[in-house]
Amino acid sequence: MSSVTTFRQGVYQSDLVRRVVRWLDGMPHPPLAIEIAPERIAAARWGRTGSLDGFAVEALPVGAIVPSAVEANIINLAAVKSAAANACERLRARSEDVALILPDPVIRVFVQHFEEFPRSPQEAVPMLRWKLKKSVPFEADETLISYMRQAPRENGVDVVTALARLRIIREYESLAESLGLQPGVVLSSSLAATALLEDAKPTLLARVSGSALTTVIARNGVLCGFRCTELPAHGASLTPAMLLEEIFPVAAYYQDTWQEGIQSVRVAGLGARLPEFVSALEDEFHCQVSSLLHSAVSEGRIKEDARPLADRELEGLIGWMLQRG
Repeated sequence: MSSVTTFRQGVYQSDLVRRVVRWLDGMPHPPLAIEIAPERIAAARWGRTGSLDGFAVEALPVGAIVPSAVEANIINLAAVKSAAANACERLRARSEDVALILPDPVIRVFVQHFEEFPRSPQEAVPMLRWKLKKSVPFEADETLISYMRQAPRENGVDVVTALARLRIIREYESLAESLGLQPGVVLSSSLAATALLEDAKPTLLARVSGSALTTVIARNGVLCGFRCTELPAHGASLTPAMLLEEIFPVAAYYQDTWQEGIQSVRVAGLGARLPEFVSALEDEFHCQVSSLLHSAVSEGRIKEDARPLADRELEGLIGWMLQRG
């Protein structure tokens, strides 16, 4: 079972923001999804049987979107809206619900342990806001928050919490609304992509998107670690040593906390450069290192009709498809 299949909806807020906090497992699942990244906008539609009906990818000019949890993200609105409109036109998308899959830096994800944790959202949300107020660079009253419980390693309760700044989420929602779409679900790209992991053993995912690296560790349906950081370089300038330096804190935390090592590594976002990084990762973790998408294809977890999405490295959209069932 994939770790994402255990995620469940956390807390619903007012009608205004209720739909934008459906990060961990949004319901219902719209058949249309748009994944937004710094370099492109990709949209896909699925039929009633879950098969891919079609997809479209539109490139963005450099700097059109600069993902951030704090500052404005959509820098070149005209270019972004044009690309999104073209993708939607190719899929005949209009006047319908849509799932928005956003860049990882927009949504902060934390995995925390509590000896005791309230059952009611009315008590849980204030506790989480207080606990995390020093971990996010915006005020509590402008924070959207969603959470879920999961099985702890020992006693107590582990809680996965996702936070975002309302006005940043509204940038993306407003973009969809300007195209006549109703954003019904919002989640981060790597949370969606985690559905592609086979996590019967401790598995680390290192996913590069633009200048951001997201490191995820999943084990038997439990999210054990999640960290999104800014890389010191990206593209051709990124080296294996740079990647390992950013991955190491999450891996070390897991090994110290769970008293076991990483047993499988999956990588996404490096494209044709992946072979340059495999040896360094294998030397560090002493286990198999492979492409997230290639592994999912070879293990039969990506249906044949979704192969074109895999060829374009659209793992966020494929993960959303798997969550839809």
